[in-house]
Amino acid sequence: MEPSFAGKVALVTGAGSGIGEATAKLYAAYGAKVIVADLNEKGGNAVVDAIKKGGGEARFVKCDVSQAEACAKLVEETLRAYGRLDYACNNAGIGGEQNMLADMSVEGFNKVIAVNLSSVFYCMKYQIPAMLQNDGGAIVNMASILGQVGFAYSAGYVAAKHGVVGLTQNAGIEYSAKGVRVNAVGPGFIDTPLLSQADAKTKEGLVSKHPIGRLGTSEEVAELVIWLSSDKASFVTGAYYPVDGGYLAP
Repeated sequence: MEPSFAGKVALVTGAGSGIGEATAKLYAAYGAKVIVADLNEKGGNAVVDAIKKGGGEARFVKCDVSQAEACAKLVEETLRAYGRLDYACNNAGIGGEQNMLADMSVEGFNKVIAVNLSSVFYCMKYQIPAMLQNDGGAIVNMASILGQVGFAYSAGYVAAKHGVVGLTQNAGIEYSAKGVRVNAVGPGFIDTPLLSQADAKTKEGLVSKHPIGRLGTSEEVAELVIWLSSDKASFVTGAYYPVDGGYLAP
């Protein structure tokens, strides 16, 4: 039996492309009204248009998740538009500066922490009280395989994603008994716009790290987000779920 999100409201950050886009569309396909949040207005509005053409309901909200005030306003606009918040996927993120740790700029490190880690705290800070106004809800934070292991030249990204897993565990401990489940998803390398600038040799090298023999798709990650949001995952909280084609297995 497929999950039904009829009458529910979902909020997805970084929903203008990639994993966020696929997740927003899948929430809508299962009946949820969706807030599509992104800095990219063109991409975000295109996702809203696609959802509406498919018979769903969605609205775009421009949001810089690295700013606490913007995250608060995002939740306020969600409640103003639809009156409730049931599901949230905190997906917005950047690859950030790639450099040896001692050569990484302070600005580059701080930026990736702000966008990939602090934003998850900001979003949950305002999402959780909104969910508690109803009968609870479910939050899925987008971590990474690099929330479990290191990766050369990516100290900021690795630190941020490890932090997302820790925040998820803490939120799960603190709010699960109150009806808000919180989990993290750890994608392997996914064929998204984030990898669009990688050349063929680089992509081939990344593929080789996945025993399944290919990169993942945004839709495959979105399916896991939907399951974790649904009542089928009613006893799952404070957990980290990789969706990585076997990357972490060796």
